[in-house]
Formats: sequence, structure tokens, C-alpha cells
Amino acid sequence: MPERIFNFSPGPAVLPYSVLQEAAVDIVNFKGKGIGLIELSHRSKEFMAVADETEALIRELMGVPTNYKVLFLQGGASSQFFMVPMNLLQAGQKATYLNTGVWSKKAIKEAKLFGQVEVAYSSEETGFKRVPRDDEYTVAPDSEYLYFVSNNTIYGTQFPTMPNKEAMLIADMSSDILARPVDVSKFGLIFAGAQKNMGPAGVTVVIIRDDLLDRVGDKVPTMLKYKTHAEKDSMFNTPPCFSIYCVGLVMKWLKQVGGAAAMEKLNREKAALLYEMIDSTDFYRGHAEKDSRSTMNVPFNLPTKELEAKFIGEATAAGLDGLKGHRSVGGCRASIYNAFPKEGVEKLVSFMTDFAKNNG
Repeated sequence: MPERIFNFSPGPAVLPYSVLQEAAVDIVNFKGKGIGLIELSHRSKEFMAVADETEALIRELMGVPTNYKVLFLQGGASSQFFMVPMNLLQAGQKATYLNTGVWSKKAIKEAKLFGQVEVAYSSEETGFKRVPRDDEYTVAPDSEYLYFVSNNTIYGTQFPTMPNKEAMLIADMSSDILARPVDVSKFGLIFAGAQKNMGPAGVTVVIIRDDLLDRVGDKVPTMLKYKTHAEKDSMFNTPPCFSIYCVGLVMKWLKQVGGAAAMEKLNREKAALLYEMIDSTDFYRGHAEKDSRSTMNVPFNLPTKELEAKFIGEATAAGLDGLKGHRSVGGCRASIYNAFPKEGVEKLVSFMTDFAKNNG
């Protein structure tokens, strides 16, 4: 394996090295067929087999019930902010949202275009440092669904367990899908932009319960109906072929290493190393409250902006890349998704220890 840096980027993010190796070959000569992967017709038997296998692996690894569709869509997870209410809310109907960060706030704005939105909980006034417990909010009986973001990349918060409410759950799992086992049957719809934990940018995976496909109104454009894509097995128009193929490779890798349960154990170990370092000194300060800490994204601050800039510069020079925090929080952020190796976290902790000694 050639020398590679450790990529802490929040997305597009690190991919398994074996995936990159296989993709590098197939993009030029797919399975020895004399044609590159990205030249294949999306309706060819070769690519249809790729799409079918990718879907089958997602179903297997997530335990997707047979009465759910798995869709490969475009437009990023941000397009789901309006597609969800556009398809699932009729005029005058109500939906409940939990405001725990930038992406939920954007989703709330879009949902208000299509129905009545009740924000049952918001941590915005306190800097989005935590997610709610079940006893901190209520969902109205006439609410069509409860929408939440399972992991907040910018603020480093994550629901330790999924909400337990008498409501249909809709979840944006873009940054922690397959990082732990999830009971899909508890959800009406799950979506995830691939570029954090599933593959490269370009495809958004949507898992939707069959009965919800017919909720959509007559005036929704054809391309924006889930039903359109479900009926055509995500082949209504040319899909993001390369991204789907790469998601399939990541799913094969994930299956080989033990699936979501094995990932959860490893992710907890990686995150614990980093949080222990942060908690061991006043030099580093984590953003999220301890009960809401994410295993995927760890934002932290140093005593001054000048030290933060120095930290990021020296870390980059040491092969620890992508540690600059989001402008909303500033400081630093280490994103340690499924494919990020434990060795990289250990190297970061060692660097942080030395940096604090030399600059504290």
C-alpha cells in the first residue's frame, strides 16, 4: 500500500483502500470486458447486475423488510428536504420536526412550503450542543411523521438511540448510516447522501415503505415523485452509475468486516480514544454535551484561533488532513466514519498530546 494521508474530511470522505483499488481498475476496464465502467449503458445487463447487487447488499446489511423500496436518487440529501414533504404531506397536514443542527433547520424551511410544521424541540439557542431525550418533546397525534437528523456532522451530536414515539419516523442518516444496526421497520423513510459513509458523492439512497408511495399528489413533477423511481427500479432516467457501483463495493467491504454491528463496536472504540484525549486536558474543549456525542464527527476547540490555525497547519503537514472545523463552530473537527482506520485516530491523539505539551 502506498503512503497515504489520514483523511478526516466530513465529506466527501475516506473510502476503504480496497474499494479505491478495484474502482481504479474497473473505471478503465470493467471486469475485463474492454469497456470502462463509466462508459457502460445503465440499461446494459452488466450495469443492471451492479445495481441489483448493490441494492441486495443494502437490504442484507440493514435488514430492509420486503415491503420497502431501496432507491438510488440524485440531487444530494438536500433534495430530500423538499421531496419528503412534497411526497408525504398534503395541504393542511402537519409534520413534526426536531431542530438539532444546520441540516434539520434547512429541512424545516423546505417543509413549510408544503404543510404545517411543528418544531417540537430545538437546541439552536444553546449552540446545537445536544439532541433531545424522548421526554423532552411531544408529537401531536395528528402529525403525519416525526423528522430528525440522526447524526449532526457540523456540531458533533448524535441520537444515542432512535426516538421512541407513537409516530412514523423519517430520518436523515447521511452521516451515520450503517455505523450501527437500525430497525428499518420503525421508519417510514430513511435517506442518506452517500459521500460520508457509503461511497462517493453523486447518489442519495432512499429507503421508503411501499404504502407511502401513493401519498403523493397529482401536481408533483414526475421526477420528484418517489413512486416514479420505485416503479422503474431507479432507472427512470440515467442514474449516477459510478456512485452506485462504488456504494456496492463499500457494501461488499462492510459485509466482509462484519456489518453494522462490527462497525458500531469499532466506531465506539475510535471515538472513545479521541474523547478521552479531549477530556484529559483543558487545552482541548469538545463542542457536544457528553450524552449527545457523535461517534462519527468530533468537533473541538483550542484556547485561541491562532492556536487552532497552527494546529491545523501542523497536523496537515504530519499527514492528518481535513481537520478544519465548519465555519458555524470554528475550531477543528475530526470525522471518523466507518472506513476511517483506528490507526489514524491513534496518530491524531498522539499529535494532540504533543501539540498540547508544546503549546500549552
